[in-house]
Amino acid sequence: MGLKSYIIRQFAHHIARQTQKAADNAINDQEAIFRQLIKKAKNTKFGRDHGLAEISDYASFKNQVPVIGYEEMKLYIEAIIEGESDVLWPGRPKYFAKTSGTTSGVKYIPITKESIPYHINTARNAILNYIAQTGHSIFSGNMIFLSGSPELELKAGIKTGRLSGIVNHEVPSWVKPNQIPDYKTNCIEDWEEKLDKLVDISLQSNMSLISGIPPWVQMYYELLLKKSGKSTVKELFPEFQLFIHGGVNYQPYKARLEALAGSGVDTLETYPASEGFIAYQNDKNDHGLLLNTNAGMFFEFIPADKFFDENPERLSLKDVKIETDYALVISSNAGLWAYSLGDTVRFTQLNPYKLIVSGRIKHFISAFGEHVIAKEVEEALQLVAADMGLQITEFTVAPQVTPPEGGLPYHEWLIEFEKTPDQLDIIAHKIDEEIIRQNIYYRDLIEGRILQTLKIKPLRKNSFVDYMKSLGKLGGQNKVPRLTNDRKIADALIKISRENQTPSE
Repeated sequence: MGLKSYIIRQFAHHIARQTQKAADNAINDQEAIFRQLIKKAKNTKFGRDHGLAEISDYASFKNQVPVIGYEEMKLYIEAIIEGESDVLWPGRPKYFAKTSGTTSGVKYIPITKESIPYHINTARNAILNYIAQTGHSIFSGNMIFLSGSPELELKAGIKTGRLSGIVNHEVPSWVKPNQIPDYKTNCIEDWEEKLDKLVDISLQSNMSLISGIPPWVQMYYELLLKKSGKSTVKELFPEFQLFIHGGVNYQPYKARLEALAGSGVDTLETYPASEGFIAYQNDKNDHGLLLNTNAGMFFEFIPADKFFDENPERLSLKDVKIETDYALVISSNAGLWAYSLGDTVRFTQLNPYKLIVSGRIKHFISAFGEHVIAKEVEEALQLVAADMGLQITEFTVAPQVTPPEGGLPYHEWLIEFEKTPDQLDIIAHKIDEEIIRQNIYYRDLIEGRILQTLKIKPLRKNSFVDYMKSLGKLGGQNKVPRLTNDRKIADALIKISRENQTPSE
C-alpha cells in the first residue's frame, strides 16, 4: 500500500467516526443550526423584512417566514444582481448556481463562502465512508465525474454556472491527480463531441470510480464498449470499483447500467442539489440516504398530500415519521429561507435519519383532478418492468385530453424500451392497476368512466437523446420531467421519434 492510500484510509476511518457522531446528534445539531442561521442573518434585507431578530423558536419562525419558491425569492436575487450586499445572507454570494426554471426562466441559486465547503466535503465524505466500509483503494486509479462545463460567466461580478461546473473549481488538490478529463476537454459544450473525447481519454486510463447522472452514464458506458470491443465496463477496467449516481431515480436505469458495468461494481447514491448537498448513502448495503443534518442547513418537512393546502403543516426533523412522503423545505447558510426544493422524500428509518427521494412535488398530472405524482408512476413502472423482465431506457407521461382517435381521455406513457416488447396492452393494463392501487383519485376517474386506462406509445431508440439535443440540453445535469400537464414535451418526442425512424422500425 502506497503512502497516499494509507493516509486516505486513516482519514476515511476518521470521517466515518465523525459521520456516526453527527448521525447520533442530528436533532441537537439541527436546533443549533437553526439558531445560528437566525442570528447570522437577522440584519440582512430578508432578515429585516421578516423580523428574524424577534424570532425565538421554531413556532415563531413558522409564523413569520412563509414557505417560498423561487418566484417569491426572485425579488431578493434581483437585488443581489443589482449590486446590493447583505440581502439574503451577510455579504454577497461567492457563486450563483444556474438552473433551469419554469415560469421563472433561468434560476440563480446563491452559494456562499460558508455553504460551498459543505457541497465539496459531503461528496468527499460519501467516498471516504465507502472506503472505510470496504477497504477498497479507490484512489489507486482514475476517477471521472461526468458533468457540465466548468466555464463560468460573471453575473453582477458573481461567478455563475451549473453546479457541477462550479464544483469542478473546488475539487481538493489531493483528488486532482486521479481526476480525468483535463480542463479543456471538460469545457466542451457539445455533449456528443465531449462524450467521444471522454471515452478516448478513458480508454487510456485505469478507471476506479465513475460518477454521473444515470442516462448520461449509460451513453458513456455504451460508447466505451463499442470502441473497446469489450462486453462489460468491468472487463475493460478491472479496478473499476464504484459508480456514484444521483439527480434522477436510479431504478428505471438500474438493470441496464448493471448489465453494462458487469459484476463486482458497487453503487452509491447521492442527493446533491444547487440549494445544498441534502443526503448521501453512507452504507453500500443500505439504500437509505443519510440526511446531512450538520451541514449548514435547517430542514422542514410538509406532508406531501397537504402541500397545496392553504396553511399546510410544517414539521421539524424531530416530528417526522417513516414511510410518509414529505415535501422538503430548507433554510441555509447560502441565504435560502423556508425554500421549497420541489422534491418529496420518504424516511426509511429515524435512528439515524435516512430517507429516499420519492418524487417531485411539482411534477404531477392533474388534468382531470387525479393528481398523479412522480413517485406513483415510477414505482408502478418499476414493479411491472421487474415482473415482466422489461428494460426501460427512459419515459415520460402526458395527458391526452382530446384523443385524435376519439373516445375518453387517458394518460399517454411515452416509453423508450431497450427492446420494444409485444403485448403492450397487457403491460399498460398492469401499470394502470398499480396506479389505481396507489392513487384513489385516479381510481375514481377510471371507475367513473371519466378516463380510460392508460396507453403506451413506444418510441424508437435514442428519441429522448435526440429531444434533449434539439433543446441544446444534452448531457450535464439535464433531464426530462417524468410528468407534465400539457403535451408540449410529448408531442415533440413523438415528432422526433417519427422523423428519425428507419424503414425497418
